[in-house]
Amino acid sequence: MSLSDLIKSKPTLKKWIHFLLIPGNEARPRRWVRWFVNPFFQHRGRQVIIRRRTRMDLLPFNDFRIGTGSVIEDFSTINNGVGHVVIGAHSLIGMSNVVIGPVTIGDNVIMAQHVVVSGLNHNYTDPALPISRQGVSVKAVVIEDDCWIGANAVITSGVTVGKHSVVAAGSVVTRDVPPFSVVAGNPARPVKRFDTGSGTWLRL
Repeated sequence: MSLSDLIKSKPTLKKWIHFLLIPGNEARPRRWVRWFVNPFFQHRGRQVIIRRRTRMDLLPFNDFRIGTGSVIEDFSTINNGVGHVVIGAHSLIGMSNVVIGPVTIGDNVIMAQHVVVSGLNHNYTDPALPISRQGVSVKAVVIEDDCWIGANAVITSGVTVGKHSVVAAGSVVTRDVPPFSVVAGNPARPVKRFDTGSGTWLRL
């Protein structure tokens, strides 16, 4: 049995280690974790820029990787507390974005301002209990290569955005986006697709 499996199998031990890593009722890890632990568990490619005002809520038990030449702009929040966050090469995480794992973002992706991408959902099955006591569920979000995510878009858990696609500003994406398409609206629906035969975008 691995150390990780051992910890997960013992609720008291898991709770104690969680307290050592993160103060109660918070998402941000303790300073000693950020300074002395995380650097050994994160992988950053060459020429990566993470702006000073970015909030990096990263923990060592889930992956955080960011590829060569990628940028995370000011006032964004990156959180891998419940799942990995992987960002490819030459991608832009725009100003004031929120990325909560499990999330995989491909190469050459552009995310505009105030985008929310979350692989986490709070459970709500029992109205007699506070939502905060009902746990969470996670389903990975995947944004494939060469996508453009417009400002104020929301991409919900379990969604895959296919390569070379565009999510229009203000869209709420609750279903998979086919490759080579444009989606818009709440909930987002395809409005264009690229026709490889004619080499043009066709309205749907």
